[in-house]
Amino acid sequence: MKRKAGSNMQKKWISHLTLSVISLFMVYPILWWVGAAFKSNEEIDSANIFPSQLMFSNFTEGWYAIPGYSFGHFFMNTFELILGVLFTTIISCSLVAFAFARLDFPLRNFWFSIVLVTLMLPSQITLVPQYDMFNAFGWVDTYLPFIVPHALAGGIGGSFFIFLLVQFIRGIPKELDEAAKMDGCSWFGIYWRIILPLMKPPLVTVAIYCFLWNWDDFLGHLIYLNSVENYTVGLALKMFVDANSAVPWGQLFAMSLLSIIPAVIIFFFAQRHIVEGVASTGLKG
Repeated sequence: MKRKAGSNMQKKWISHLTLSVISLFMVYPILWWVGAAFKSNEEIDSANIFPSQLMFSNFTEGWYAIPGYSFGHFFMNTFELILGVLFTTIISCSLVAFAFARLDFPLRNFWFSIVLVTLMLPSQITLVPQYDMFNAFGWVDTYLPFIVPHALAGGIGGSFFIFLLVQFIRGIPKELDEAAKMDGCSWFGIYWRIILPLMKPPLVTVAIYCFLWNWDDFLGHLIYLNSVENYTVGLALKMFVDANSAVPWGQLFAMSLLSIIPAVIIFFFAQRHIVEGVASTGLKG
């Protein structure tokens, strides 16, 4: 028994050591990125992780590097866009999920299947027709191409969010609906007073995913936003790279480091809610 216990302990030490070494390889690019944010252009190609002299000026100069604007303006643009997307996504997806899970209407299973099929549809397929439609509406260079699709339970992750919420609602006892009907509650009243308050775990999960995915949606922002006035953080970072002049790499890395802080804070403080929301929908599906 002692020999077996010693063998198991040795295997644990080996596995932990192996994982630690692999983790160092995975963390190295992040450490280099942090170090590059404090480097001068002359040291940017150095193999050393951290510079010989910390250039804190990369942050102050990078913050005001875009003529006429500070990065505070671009952060406010990004938050304005994402808050509109978050609000419309939570309301629309929860309403659609409630209808699929609780209401009985013609071809309900067929339409739900169509929603699930769109999960497998590459976004590149609809890119051109969507742009033509939004351009005809005069919505290019506004935030409407992002907010309106989410208000209709579409946009980035809309189908996935509907599926997630439907699975959760199906696990809520229908006896609650019957009791509410006996008290004279309408279907919208059941949704608003009973189902919606019980949907907190999956709704938090939806909000987190929606925030992260839309914060990183560089391609969508690049296509629909043309003026610097409406640029988000990702597009502002693109302006550092100019083929006709030297790129201030230190300032670029410094601002890109600041750009991920909101997403990192959201993830670390809300990762418990992500696990709980996904687990609850899986158990109650």
